[in-house]
Order: sequence, then C-alpha cells, then structure tokens
Amino acid sequence: MLSPDDIAAIADELAEADRTHGVIPRITARYPGATVEDSYAIQGVWRDRMIASGRRLVGRKIGLTSKAMQQATGITEPDYGVMFDDTIYGSGAEIATERFSNVRVEVELAFALARPLAGPDCTLDDALDAIDYAVPALEILNSHIELEGRTIVDTIADNAAYGAMVLGTERRRPDEIDLRWVPALLSRNGEIEETGVAAGVLGHPATGVAWLANKVSQHGARLEAGELILAGSFTRPMWVSRGDEVRCDYGPMGVIACRFV
Repeated sequence: MLSPDDIAAIADELAEADRTHGVIPRITARYPGATVEDSYAIQGVWRDRMIASGRRLVGRKIGLTSKAMQQATGITEPDYGVMFDDTIYGSGAEIATERFSNVRVEVELAFALARPLAGPDCTLDDALDAIDYAVPALEILNSHIELEGRTIVDTIADNAAYGAMVLGTERRRPDEIDLRWVPALLSRNGEIEETGVAAGVLGHPATGVAWLANKVSQHGARLEAGELILAGSFTRPMWVSRGDEVRCDYGPMGVIACRFV
C-alpha cells in the first residue's frame, strides 16, 4: 500500500490537474503496487481539500454499473466518487468545454434521498424506500489521468472520472414508474449515437444506491438525506467537442438538452 506522503502527493497532483485542466501520468504506471484502498484514500484526501477550499458536497456518483460501461472500459467492478455544487447544470445549459481535460457524456438516472441510508445490509427495497424521487441526468466524464492503460485504481483516485452533471426536470417517485424501463435516446448534433434502458444498471438502477450504501459503510459513512446519487450509465460514453449539441430523450421522463461551447 502507498504511504501517507505518496497519497497526499498524488492528491496534490490531481488537484493541480483539476485547476489547470491537465492530465497526469497513470498512478499504476508509477506505483504498480497501488491498491483500490489506496485509490479511495487518494480520493478522500482530494475530497477533503476541496471541501476545505469552500466547495459543497451535494451527492455521489456510481460508475461502471452496466455491462455497456464495463465493456467500454475493461473494468468489471463498480466505483464511486463525489459531486460538488459547482458541477451541477440544468437542462438547456451551455457548458464550457475548457473546464474539462476531455469530455464524454453518459446517460443515467439520479436519485434524491428523502432520508439517510446506511449499510452494510442495505437492499434494493431499502433504497427504494429511502428515495424521494428519480430524475434523468447526463454525466459528463472528465479524466485527469491519461486514459490509455488506465485501471480501476487510476479511475477511483481521479474521483471516478466525474466531471459534471446535467439534470432534467421530470421527477418521479419510485412507486410512480417502473424505473427499469426508463428508455434513453442519446443524440449528438441531431444524430442518435447511443440507446439504452435503465435496467442495464444492475437489473434496476436503484440497486446501485443500495450497493453504494453498503460500500461506504465499510469506511464508517452513510448516505445522507438530501444527497443526489448518480446511479451509473446505461449507455456507452459518447465523446463530445466544442460546438456539439447534445440531446437525450428519456420517454416518459422528458428530455435533457445542452450545448458544449
């Protein structure tokens, strides 16, 4: 495992890469013995420094919960990161491409919690009972670590490659709609690039919320009331560039649109 000094130094590198929109060499290329526990420790130091600088934590993201994403990345287990208030956009937003080192978009559902949710034995039913509402969301991926050869260790340390989130406006309680069958048609500049259905996320998108509650309980934490949980993509990531118009049609849960400028 990495030393506390190594963990702090890597967290500093990632903070600087975030500030300058740069990319650093793979952690696993420089520290071949780095473990998943090391990567969450790096993420934790980075997170605490962001909070100390004045950023406000509003939720968490779960990644790599679908076969589509696991096949796209070669990584076979979910991961998680944190989301801050200055990374949330509404549908219709113009998003500055220069904020990111590289830009990809994923189709997801987000869940707002009505009350705390704690592991280690949280089930899907427990998660559904704690959820206030579901809302469609696009995740903007952003990597501060070189992409080629990246492993789960690199990804987790880099806040699970989270960049930002675009939220829709249609909110539904879990008892109002069968969340497994929420569809998505993801378009770039008017052409459909990806399609999917929310059951691609662990069979039910809220299963990821239960998984996360159990995972963070291993570190003595729980999911808090009011947090937004981004549950994982049910399409492959779509690359976007400056000038691209992105639109995702979620059927009964409305449409999200944004433009990268």
